[in-house]
Amino acid sequence: MSDLVLEIQRLREQNAKLAAMNETLLAEQARLLAQAEEMQAAISNLQSMMAWFRKKLFGSMSEKHLPLDPNVLEPTLFDQHLSEEEQAKLDAEVKEMEERNAKAIEVKAHKREVRKPILSGNLPIEETHIYPEGVHGNPDYVEIGVENTDTLAIQPAKMYVRRIVRHKFVLRSQLQIEEPDRQTFLIAPLPETIRPKSMADASLLADILINKYIYHLPFYRQIQKYKELGVLLNDATINDWFTSVCERLRPLYDKLREQIMSSDYIQVDESTLPVIDNEKHRAVKGYMWAVRDALTGDVYFHYDMGSRSGDTARKLIGGYRGAVQTDGYEVYESFENMPGKRMIGCWAHVRRKFVEALDENKRYASEAIVYIGKLYKIEEEMHEAGLAPEDVKERRQKESYPIIQEFERWMDSVANAFTPKSRMGRALVYTYTLLPRLCRYVLDGRYNIDNNGIENAIRPLALGRKNFLFAGNHDAAVRAAIVYSLFSSCKAAGIEPREWLEDILIRLPSHKGSISELLPGSWQALPTTTR
Repeated sequence: MSDLVLEIQRLREQNAKLAAMNETLLAEQARLLAQAEEMQAAISNLQSMMAWFRKKLFGSMSEKHLPLDPNVLEPTLFDQHLSEEEQAKLDAEVKEMEERNAKAIEVKAHKREVRKPILSGNLPIEETHIYPEGVHGNPDYVEIGVENTDTLAIQPAKMYVRRIVRHKFVLRSQLQIEEPDRQTFLIAPLPETIRPKSMADASLLADILINKYIYHLPFYRQIQKYKELGVLLNDATINDWFTSVCERLRPLYDKLREQIMSSDYIQVDESTLPVIDNEKHRAVKGYMWAVRDALTGDVYFHYDMGSRSGDTARKLIGGYRGAVQTDGYEVYESFENMPGKRMIGCWAHVRRKFVEALDENKRYASEAIVYIGKLYKIEEEMHEAGLAPEDVKERRQKESYPIIQEFERWMDSVANAFTPKSRMGRALVYTYTLLPRLCRYVLDGRYNIDNNGIENAIRPLALGRKNFLFAGNHDAAVRAAIVYSLFSSCKAAGIEPREWLEDILIRLPSHKGSISELLPGSWQALPTTTR
């Protein structure tokens, strides 16, 4: 009987322990449920925050759609996504693009070994005739032809002294008596030069500027080059010559800027230019701005103490009226709703953003590139056909604009899959923000789809930066802007900078007409230059 009591007591104790454990588990369950509710609330809160951030970062375009009429280009509400049919079509186009790219790479690799001709056909020919030994005067042989072998030869540049000899005359003694009012001594006046009493001829001054800004040779390398040709110059002398030439070219630069800013369609960009800061005793990052007349190709460079600020942008285009094409640099946003300006975006910059995202998400980045590729395909076809601006405008609005509208719906359908800081997210944010500007190239057949024209114009600045590393000071950077502007405009006009500059340096001192006649776009070389 006692054993039974003990067993009952043991079971009661065990039951009490289980009951206590159950209460503990219930309390833990309640705590976990509360924690789960708390975490769910946090997740919901984070999702709301993400939606808010997306709305802020992706801009209002994430909630609005481009208008049906491209001439309006004011957003209207939308809530559309790609249909299954549209997505399937896009997938097929992505696959086609990848196959085409793979084939292009294979073809390029195959053609790499093909040797291209190196002769332009414009080189003078100097002949050296070689005859077999013993044929002259030998009646046993009759010439039946020749066999030509061509080699490329070069004659090193040479420097020489150009001496102006002015002949002096005197009136005969008898005539001096008979005609006392007549001038007794005669000598031709010395031709005016860009640097009076200087030994630097216009050809040498032109060579110095060409070497520095076309061939990117720093002055110390030019000094060595001239030394090899028998002339000893020093850095101070060349700098003095260079400075005075730039001062004489300044009126041409000012006139060029005036003409470019009178165009109704310009492109703007900026690039770095290291400049020596005398106070800090080191090179600091400065910026050179470029403004291009997108209709003529003329370019002028602007340097404002190396600044890239919005204040410099306002100085450049604040008073301008017309179309302005730029990249997505934020300082241009302030001009978006300014009267008299039509801001246009650059599709090349958009494409680069998605190309950078290929490694992160190949599928969606490739889909974006396909859309952009369609726009460029239309541009290529119109360029090859040589369409007039009105026809270009009509086809863009009929074909290109609907592609942009579809691209916008695609972006809205995939935007939730990426954080704004991811590469795809950054590409989408960039495109959403600029989409109204990116559409506006369809409004005028003269507009370009991208800003590549100004980027090509700025390229010599990058090459010079690699070679002479930095500008000596702010004044040197301003002088560089003058020369780069005039040489870039020579390229746009299709004339040789050396020929133009040498002629201009001869004509400037005595030029009486309009300074615009000497600009590269208007310049006509004289048949014979009086020197």
